[in-house]
Amino acid sequence: MSSVLPGLLTGLSLIVAIGAQNAFVLRQGLTRNHIAVVVAICAVSDALLITLGVSGVGAVVREHPTALAVLRWVGAAYLLAYGLRSLWSARRPQGLDPLAGRAVGRRRVVATTLALTYLNPHVYLDTVLMLGSVANQYGPDRWWFAAGAVAGSLLWFTALGFGARAAAPVLRRPATWRALDVVIGAVMIVLAVRLATG
Repeated sequence: MSSVLPGLLTGLSLIVAIGAQNAFVLRQGLTRNHIAVVVAICAVSDALLITLGVSGVGAVVREHPTALAVLRWVGAAYLLAYGLRSLWSARRPQGLDPLAGRAVGRRRVVATTLALTYLNPHVYLDTVLMLGSVANQYGPDRWWFAAGAVAGSLLWFTALGFGARAAAPVLRRPATWRALDVVIGAVMIVLAVRLATG
């Protein structure tokens, strides 16, 4: 059980960083648009990827540098595109209204959540490789570490999605969304450059 807390803290430290997925969960929480589905997809996906990492898939991926190189370039392109899209959104007034997503259907929300989860290479680097490597240092207690990391993911996405309502007065301001889009865009572009340059 002493491995649960380190797993929880490690998982939270990796997931709390600002990123496209967190911004999307926050936006859906503000609009109250299929937020339970979004939180469930994000939490279950993290649990799956953490389990794969602890099972040793991370070690297999690490031994195949070609796969990592392909993932690195695809991921860099994805992050760059998302970053530029966020910067472009900051320029357009209609992209700043968090209530604009209210009419988006469940299928589109699910597709976007899955894309932001599985097309981001940092998800694999963080959950499969990094968390898997750290967890395996705990030997037979690695599954307790994994349980802590999964709990951290569930707590974070639930708090972010359903807690967005409390932050709504501040986050409904167009200036806040403009700043958020600019920060997300800049972070994604910096991550893309860092990923591309190794």
